[in-house]
Amino acid sequence: MKNRTKRLLAIGLIAAMTASLAACSSEGSGGATSGSDDKQTEAGSGKIGVAMPTKDLQRWNQDGENMKKQLEDAGYEVDLQFASNDPATQVSQIENMISGGCDLLVIASIDGESLGTPLATAEEQDIPVISYDRLIMNTTAVKYYATFDNYLVGQKQGEYLVDALDLENQAGPFNIEIFTGDPGDNNVNFFFGGAMDVLQPYIDEGKLVVQSGQTTKEQCATADWSTEKAQSRMDAILSSNYADKQLDAVLCSNDSTALGVENSLEANYTGEWPIITGQDCDKPNVKNIVAGKQAMSVFKDTRLLAEQTVKMVDAIMSGEEAEVNDTESYDNGTGVIPTYLCEPTVVTKDNYQEMLIDSGYYTEEDVQ
Repeated sequence: MKNRTKRLLAIGLIAAMTASLAACSSEGSGGATSGSDDKQTEAGSGKIGVAMPTKDLQRWNQDGENMKKQLEDAGYEVDLQFASNDPATQVSQIENMISGGCDLLVIASIDGESLGTPLATAEEQDIPVISYDRLIMNTTAVKYYATFDNYLVGQKQGEYLVDALDLENQAGPFNIEIFTGDPGDNNVNFFFGGAMDVLQPYIDEGKLVVQSGQTTKEQCATADWSTEKAQSRMDAILSSNYADKQLDAVLCSNDSTALGVENSLEANYTGEWPIITGQDCDKPNVKNIVAGKQAMSVFKDTRLLAEQTVKMVDAIMSGEEAEVNDTESYDNGTGVIPTYLCEPTVVTKDNYQEMLIDSGYYTEEDVQ
C-alpha cells in the first residue's frame, strides 16, 4: 500500500511539474519567450516600453501621453519614460525596459547614433523596435519607422516663405536668417534639406540674402532644439548684422527655435517684424500666430502618429506585417526601414481655429 501511495504521489508531482513548466512557457507579457525565434505574442496583451526624449518640449509630452493612452486603451501595459535630453539616461531607461520584461519598444531617440548597445540586447532577446518620429541609425534592431513626412515639413516652410515674399515676382533682395535643430537629430537632415531645396535657388540668385553668412546645417543648428540657445544666437546675429538693416524672414525648423528668435526680436529689434516659420504648433507659438508674431507653424497631429504606431504594435504582437506607405526613403545605415508617413499641414492665423480648436487638439483658452 505504501509503495502504491508513493507511486501515486510521484505521478502527481510529475503532472504538477509538467503543468507548471507549460504555464511558465506561456506566461509573461503577451505570452512571449525571450530570445525565441518562434516568440508567441498577441495584440492587446503585453508590456510596451515607450522612450521619449524629454519633457522640456511640449510636443514630446503630448506624444508620450497620446501613445500611453492609446496603448492602454488597446489593452497593453505601458512603461513610458522621458530622458531629459540626455542620451546616457535614455540608454539606461531602455536597458531597464528590456530587463523589466517589455515585449516591444517604441523609441523617439535623442541621438540616433547612441543606442547601439541596448538595441543589440533587444535584438538578441527578440524584442522588436519601432523607431518613432526620429530614425534610429546603424542598427538592425529597428523593424519599422513611424513618422511624419519631415522632408515635406521643410518644403512647406520654404514654400510658405516663397509665397509670402512673392519671390517669383519680386526682385528683392530680401534678408533671411536660418535656424534648424539639434545636430544629433536625424530629422534635421529632412527639415533643413526640404526647406533649403526650396530656398537655395533664390539665395544663389541673390533674391534672398543671409547677412550673417550662416547657411550650412552646422552653422544653423540649435543644440537640444533649445529656445534659449536660439535666442542667444539670434541676439548675436541682430547685433552684428541688423543694426541698420531690415530682416524680412526667418526660417525656423520648429517652434522652440522660433520662440527663441521671437524673444530676441522683442528685446533687440525695432524694424518691421519678419515672416517667421515654425513646426509643432506649441501653445506659446500659436498665441504668437494669433498675435501676428509668427506667420505659420507646421502641424503634426501627434494623435494620428500615436494611432498609427499602435496599429504597428498590434500587427507586430500578432505576428503580422505592419502597414507602411514608404519602403524607399529611410535608410538607417543597415538598410531601408519600412516606414509609415503621416502628412503634416500648415497652420496660420486664418485656419488655426479649424485645425487646432475645432479638431479638439486645443481649447480656445489654451491659445489665448
